Amino acid sequence: MFELSKKILEKVSFDKTLFSKELKKSIKWITPNEKTLLQVWCLATFGQQYKNEIIEVFQNTF
Repeated sequence: MFELSKKILEKVSFDKTLFSKELKKSIKWITPNEKTLLQVWCLATFGQQYKNEIIEVFQNTF
């Protein structure tokens, strides 16, 4: 599910609202260990564009 989540997030990265929505869904599907990996990957990949959204979503789910 981790790889699928990454692919989905890449495809919806054009829209902030959709990206946040899909990130929230992705976090529900993956294991706790993968959550950390996903957070690091999101910040590395989309940090310039969506840093605040990524941090907010992960703070509200841990």
